[in-house]
Amino acid sequence: MSHTESVKSSKLVFTAFTGLPLVGVGDDLVSLILHECDSTNENLCDGDVLVIAQKIVSKAEGRVVNLADVTPSDAALVLAQSSNKDPRLVEVILAESKEIIRQREGAIIVENRLGVVLANAGIDMSNVDQDSGDAVLLLPEDPDRSCARLRDGFKKRAHVDVGVVINDSLGRAFRNGTAGAALGTAGVPALVDLSGTPDLFGRPLRVTQVAIADELAAAASLLMGQADEGRPVVLVRGFKCDSEPGAGKDLVRIKEQDLFREPTK
Repeated sequence: MSHTESVKSSKLVFTAFTGLPLVGVGDDLVSLILHECDSTNENLCDGDVLVIAQKIVSKAEGRVVNLADVTPSDAALVLAQSSNKDPRLVEVILAESKEIIRQREGAIIVENRLGVVLANAGIDMSNVDQDSGDAVLLLPEDPDRSCARLRDGFKKRAHVDVGVVINDSLGRAFRNGTAGAALGTAGVPALVDLSGTPDLFGRPLRVTQVAIADELAAAASLLMGQADEGRPVVLVRGFKCDSEPGAGKDLVRIKEQDLFREPTK
């Protein structure tokens, strides 16, 4: 990737789809989104980007666990006591995690199996149907693969070349509140290196990487909302960038370069 490539868009249009039904296990997201496009006379075009909420991807992929079926291990029982959490939930968190980063009463911060540092390994109960018991929703098994599969589905059925981003709301070190972030991408740049690009006064930027996919994800999150809005898909039109497509895993800082964790001894 050239160090002089950057985003070329001067105008972006974000449109939230409001008519999608509740998604269940095994649902075809491509068909649901294309049906919504037909219903709203919104034709997808080459170069469009679809930002899709993690929850509906996880639901469609069957990433649902009923806590009634979980038997907590001894390690989960100990951690549940110190964190004041359901031991069954803690067991699922441990199964989805590489490392416990921090924990206190009411909070468990982990590096989940995707390498992302976040609370509870990204496991959530909000906007999950609880009719069948204490159900929790896990992150997609491979968000980049999910994006690639969805993108391929739009190519085959609608004959359009769109980008796909799966986003979620993540907490951030040293910042209050959550913000949208990209878990997976396909057909769009994830991380753009602007090192060497001149600033307004001709000075070359030295170390400047832009998390393009995260910025698209965060902007889309404003329209999606966090509660009962029911807008899990946002169409982004007008996005142009010279950089090569990337992957969500490009956004994960490796532990050896992470200055915010305690040094490995």
